[in-house]
Amino acid sequence: MAFGKNKQTETTTEPEDPEVEAQEVPTAEVVEEEDPLLTLTRERDEAVDRWMRLQADFQNHRRHAQANIEAAVASARSEVLGEAVTILDYLDMALAFEVSSEEAKNLKVGVEMTRQQLQGLLDRMNVKAISAEGAFDPSRHQAVSTVETDEHEPGTIMEVVRGGWTMGEAVLRFAQVRVAAAPDTKDGDEDASEESVAVDGDPAPAADTDASHDEGASDSTEEETT
Repeated sequence: MAFGKNKQTETTTEPEDPEVEAQEVPTAEVVEEEDPLLTLTRERDEAVDRWMRLQADFQNHRRHAQANIEAAVASARSEVLGEAVTILDYLDMALAFEVSSEEAKNLKVGVEMTRQQLQGLLDRMNVKAISAEGAFDPSRHQAVSTVETDEHEPGTIMEVVRGGWTMGEAVLRFAQVRVAAAPDTKDGDEDASEESVAVDGDPAPAADTDASHDEGASDSTEEETT
């Protein structure tokens, strides 16, 4: 009988219904939705900001590319025009020769016409000769030698060895010149100092030497006579 009582008092634990648990879980707080007008305004501002940044980057890239193109064109133009002024020098040297025959004179006329055409091209490209008169300018002139003179101030251009050219503000080729320099007075000072020593020096030692030499000669003469 006791065994039966224990059997009646036993209770079985059944699993809880998941639907009941879901009903017992508290619901999460509902997030308030953003105003659609504010959302559109924010997205519009972000799009405009990105567009302005892209525009600025494009303009910077465009300016940089244009600067590179202009630099490349200027470099190529300077190289070509530098060769052109060298050809002009050769034409001038050819025209400097005197000719006598008719054939040579006709050839000289053709050289003159070629030089005129080349000079016209340089004028159109704003290529101008550098003035080589007056004082030496290191930004446009190149000194190849100096000439000592008292007739001109030091730094004055005395002679043009090779003409120079500019293209706009840039130097296409420096003018090679000879520049006046003050005479070197070092040798003159040494000569003057030697002369002063010769004039102001004491000639007594030389006289004494001559006197002693005469005395020795007279003594030797007396000995020979004896």
